[in-house]
Parts: sequence; structure tokens; C-alpha cells
Amino acid sequence: MYFLTKELYFPPVEETSPEGILAVGGDLSPERLMLAYKSGIFPWFEDDEPILWWSPEERMVLFFDDLKISKSMRSILKKNEFKITFNKDFKAVITNCQQAKRVGQNGTWITDDMINAYCKLHELGYAKSVEVWKNEELVGGLYGIDLGDVFCGESMFSKVSNASKVAFITLAQKLEKANYKLIDCQVHNSHLESLGCVEIDREEFMAILKF
Repeated sequence: MYFLTKELYFPPVEETSPEGILAVGGDLSPERLMLAYKSGIFPWFEDDEPILWWSPEERMVLFFDDLKISKSMRSILKKNEFKITFNKDFKAVITNCQQAKRVGQNGTWITDDMINAYCKLHELGYAKSVEVWKNEELVGGLYGIDLGDVFCGESMFSKVSNASKVAFITLAQKLEKANYKLIDCQVHNSHLESLGCVEIDREEFMAILKF
């Protein structure tokens, strides 16, 4: 495991620990964060921990051909009961993701420092959000880092049933039309799997990222 200094550097991702941790420390500057994402690395830590940088051996991704839209979801999308916007209220989305209750988690990895850092990336045009509205209320959304041909998803939230799914599906369809390669979803969860996301090994992910 590598301990970062002020130097803008990450070691090769092949040097991760068995858990997937590559490096410790450093900062959340826009320059370091963008170097991380372009290198297949992302930060993930809690308030009482140092900054941890990850590149797990298995990577959860969505290839757009694999996107699963159930009959019930197709019906919901056709009804237009939700309004979808892009980059309308990034801070509200990331704050809601911070506050969302998650099964098996006592706290959140989206610290206040993380919010400040990603809001800076949003101002620079790298961090993007999808908002889902119902009756003028923000009820769901997601945010992530846009690398131009790969979207690195960070977190999503849902205050009503299906809102985060609507955000994810709408984003996937928009990115497919723009000829993106995939959505990087980082680590496995069953919700993402139900939408068609699959795990690939790090070597394959890095080859796609750098091609």
C-alpha cells in the first residue's frame, strides 16, 4: 500500500492490496481526483479514516447493450410521471446521497470534504448530476465523474420508489446515444445487477478506460 505525498502521483493499479486499496493519504484536489478517475482509481473512506484510494480487482460496469428495463419500468417511463433534468442542482443531489439511509451502513462515505471537492469538480465541468423530480420536488438522482467517453458513477438516492432507477436508465440511454463506452459503477450491489450491470476484472476495465 502506497502512502501519498504532495506529489501528484498514483502507483500502478496492479499494486493494490487484496481488498482493493491502492494508496492512502494525499488530498481531494480537482487535479488529484481527475488523475485518479482517469487511472481507474476512486476515493472511498469514512469521516474518521484517512483518504483511501481504491482500484478493486473486480469492477462493476454497465455495457449499454446489457441495460435491463423491466416491463413495469417501461410503463413508468412512458407515463412521464417523473421529470428528468441534468446538472440542474448538483449540490442537492450529492447532499441527498450523503443523507440517504443505506442497509448495513452506520454512516456515509460522502463526507463534507467530499461534497466540497465534488462541487468544485462540478464547477469545472467534470462532475455531473441527474435529477428526478415529482410535483416539483427532488425525489431521486445520481452523480458521477464524466471522462468524456466513460461515466464514473459515484452514488444515487431515491425518496420514492423507482426514482433512482429512472435516473440511471435515462442517463444510460443518453450516454449510449453519445457513444460512451460504459458506466463505471465501481463495486457490486444487487440493485445495479438488476439493471444489467456486470463485474469485469480490473485488467479488462483498464484496457477499456485507456483505449
